[in-house]
Amino acid sequence: MVGTDIMLLPSVGLFTGFSLIAMTLSSSVQAAETAMVQEILDGNQLYIDSQQAKVNQKATEPQQVSTGDSRGQLLFNSGASGRLNRFSRMQLGSSCYHLTQGQILVSGKQDGCTRSARLSVRGTNYVLQVSDDGATEVSVLEGEVEYRSVEPQAQADQSPRMDQAQDQQPLSDEPVIIRSGESLRVTPDGMISALRKLTAGDYSSIFAGPLFEGFQTEIPALPSLQSYVRSQFPSVRIPSIPTIVPSSTPRIPGGGFFRF
Repeated sequence: MVGTDIMLLPSVGLFTGFSLIAMTLSSSVQAAETAMVQEILDGNQLYIDSQQAKVNQKATEPQQVSTGDSRGQLLFNSGASGRLNRFSRMQLGSSCYHLTQGQILVSGKQDGCTRSARLSVRGTNYVLQVSDDGATEVSVLEGEVEYRSVEPQAQADQSPRMDQAQDQQPLSDEPVIIRSGESLRVTPDGMISALRKLTAGDYSSIFAGPLFEGFQTEIPALPSLQSYVRSQFPSVRIPSIPTIVPSSTPRIPGGGFFRF
């Protein structure tokens, strides 16, 4: 009788294959963009997917964060922070947030997208604004932003699929570098209309405006911003976070102290 050889697949190899798949899936989950609500000002009209949000609540890709007649500060998982002005709307993606309406101040390394552009940042303080007609303005308060135009989406909002801006083909292979103290304006169809220098008056208006006024939580790259403004515009009043003075040890009548 002729013997029959049977080849057995090594169980170790099979186990390794499943492990690699599991690790890949785990990495995909970990890569999801998140933003935690740090502060809400002017009422409670800050929403995550149209549901009223609270401080310390977290939004995860592809959820939307929006404001009504309120302002708020978010902490991205990148370590950067973002302050949303009133009547603003953004959506979280795997590699950038997508601002579809309103205004956001970003402090730290956090890339952004609009319907017609992608912003790559390098440890920066910048303001991104998208008007109702889709026009965009990027003002770099300190640092550097690489602006790359892409083919505008057919619709600016209505729950866009995230990362559309990075999936689309750029209109030009050459990005525009926006440096400290510069502001770039772009038309709704993605055409650059102006690149100008920010003035001391621009900085004063921004610092006294809704992206700074009243906030108690410090932005990560504030020291870099303060240093730049002091060197370029010494007359501009630089914002700072109010210091909370701890209360003294409570006293009891007669000049003594409570003992705990």
